[in-house]
Amino acid sequence: MPAPEATGASGGHSEPSPLVVRLAEENTALREELTRRRLTDLATGILAAQLGTSPAEAAEHLAHLAASATVDREDLAADIVNGVAGKIAVTAPSSAGSPDKAAELISARRMRRVTTAAEADRTVSQGAATLLEGGLRPLGVEGLWLWALDGSGCLRLAGHAGVGALEAAQWQWIPPAAPPPIRSALADVSPVWLPDGSPDGERLPGPSPQAARAFVPLRLRGSTVGLALAVWPDRSDLDESVRAALTGLLGVAARVLVAEEIPASEQPALDDLLDTLAYPAMVLGRDPETASLAVDHVNAAAAEALGGAHRVVGRPIEAAFPLLHRDLASMSRRARYAPSPQRAARLPAEHRPDAPDPLLDVRVLSSGPDRTVVLWHTSSHPRTAVGRAVGRLQGLAVFEDDLTTGRSHWSEQTYAIFGMARDAKPVPLTELGPWVHPEDANALAELLADLTQRRKGASAILRMSRDDGGGQRHVRIAAEPLLSGSAVTGIAGVYQDVSAEYHTEVALSATFDQLTAVRAQATLRHRLVLQLQQAIVPEMPSLQKLPGLGAAARYRPAAHEYRVGGDWYDVLPLPSGEVLVAVGDIAGHGIDSATGMVALRNALRGLAFTGHSPARLMEWLNEVTLHAPGHPTATAVCALYDPRDRTLRWSSAGHLPMLLLRDGRAQWLDPPRDVLLGAVPAFAYHEATTQLMSGDTLLLYTDGLIERRYDGIDEGLDALRRTAEELSACDVDEQVDRLLAAATGDTDDDTSLIAVHVL
Repeated sequence: MPAPEATGASGGHSEPSPLVVRLAEENTALREELTRRRLTDLATGILAAQLGTSPAEAAEHLAHLAASATVDREDLAADIVNGVAGKIAVTAPSSAGSPDKAAELISARRMRRVTTAAEADRTVSQGAATLLEGGLRPLGVEGLWLWALDGSGCLRLAGHAGVGALEAAQWQWIPPAAPPPIRSALADVSPVWLPDGSPDGERLPGPSPQAARAFVPLRLRGSTVGLALAVWPDRSDLDESVRAALTGLLGVAARVLVAEEIPASEQPALDDLLDTLAYPAMVLGRDPETASLAVDHVNAAAAEALGGAHRVVGRPIEAAFPLLHRDLASMSRRARYAPSPQRAARLPAEHRPDAPDPLLDVRVLSSGPDRTVVLWHTSSHPRTAVGRAVGRLQGLAVFEDDLTTGRSHWSEQTYAIFGMARDAKPVPLTELGPWVHPEDANALAELLADLTQRRKGASAILRMSRDDGGGQRHVRIAAEPLLSGSAVTGIAGVYQDVSAEYHTEVALSATFDQLTAVRAQATLRHRLVLQLQQAIVPEMPSLQKLPGLGAAARYRPAAHEYRVGGDWYDVLPLPSGEVLVAVGDIAGHGIDSATGMVALRNALRGLAFTGHSPARLMEWLNEVTLHAPGHPTATAVCALYDPRDRTLRWSSAGHLPMLLLRDGRAQWLDPPRDVLLGAVPAFAYHEATTQLMSGDTLLLYTDGLIERRYDGIDEGLDALRRTAEELSACDVDEQVDRLLAAATGDTDDDTSLIAVHVL
């Protein structure tokens, strides 16, 4: 998750805070892990095919080979992939002129990592940027273009790097009647090299006619899928080593191209315009299907303030701005429908000592249905700050009375307070009596006495009638006498309409007792529901003996007091001699979830006595969920254990996999890929059969045990598996207690856990 570096108000950089450093390290580590995983997965697949083993055994073999050769597993994976796919050409000869084998091996590994990282990128433009920065830039390449070839023979720009948005828009489409170098590359299916630039002044993409270019057709599975263009800043000697390295690196561009074709911006001039600004600016793009926001573009000032464009561009705002994403999303949403820009003095609004520097004087405005522009400063502007301070005085209006001539001067806002036309004659403060409520006449007289007789400043709040019949208003008057020697020659001051504040204060006072009563009722209601939940899903405090099984279960409610959840579980011996073991989780919290949980648990208890299979029980439970109030959805696992032959028949509705402990090792039981309860009517659920052995222990649980806010679910599952293996020697009663104590979940969700042990 990227985060901006701390920047001082003077423009200089200060040391980044520990939070910034940690978030930056996490962001880099996640990206590197994605690339490593993709590379090692490729090598694992190659080994599995060559050795005729399972992927798991191939992965263990890869780790063993790396340890034996004292080589990083990623380097060994790169060597394996290079051995099958062929090395990417390098340009690193030794000083003696012959290839340096060690340097060649290192470069080949680096190039393989670059191409793998490009394939792992989310968009074509990100993949192009990875290829440019990781491999093409050392060859002198300044820009990379990637066009996709459609069925009509047209080339459509799918991604680019090192290229301005306006120039990219001009070459968004290239028709079949393309310039000769492009037609030649596609027709001959071979690169076209232009070391001296455009031939005969032919207009081609690039910074200038004399810039060196290379057009490389992109082929995949024997077909041409697109065209790549590498551009140098000027003429260049494109020798054989450069040509070999370039074609080797661009070999992966075809796979990058077909992975995800992202159309270029419909507003190319906007990015270039923002790039000319001296203060930070960025563009947020909105996914039309999911409504999620991501950072599309940042200018140079924003890149400097945020610690580099690579930290945020192409990333969801939740990852790019972990502390600000809610505010940015809210302002962006309002900007789409508001006629004027949305503004904030700073984001975040509250100062946090260990947080990165805030965004100051933030302005957010819409630039189309799916794009939003965000502008901000890194240091406060005095004029803007003063304007905000004055703006806090809502309904503020200035007046000045000349007592010598009897004339008054009002600001435009003063006419609005009195509901008078702009060409009406201003009313001096001394003649304001007819507009003031009779009960406030004494307060007005006291105010005038302070100003004209005691010659001192004063203020008062008076009830006044509007001239346009707009009703009574509460107006604060603050004034100062204008003196010439000891004589009062005039009065200057302000009117402020405080009606909203007054009515709000009255309304709050009037409803305080009612809110207190409602809060007490809500607290009592939540308390009762929590007690009801604990009564219906009681904790099994100690080991219970069942036919052929020992079982223990625990339930832990959500962290927030009285926050009721939808977790449930059941362990029930049946007349058939089998034992029902079930766990489920209804989406959401509150009374609706608790009542839905009660309905599902009781329904399953009754249905289990029919003697039908787990799949049939799940189908009935799905129908119960579909007809439940509020149309909830839920996950569940329903299992029937037969102690006579130790078989476990089970069905899953989108629930997390069960964990089987056998001989000190833990393994996941892969569930049938069936939908959640309440998602689809009349759904036919599947079931699986697992043969258990004496001494086996089976763990069933809900997501509150393993889900974490900032980690993927795989990390939580791995942590549970490791902890369960460490506790495999304990009895089930101790296991559930220690597993619950070591739980990694931190999402404030409730948790259910069952452990059953085959006797």
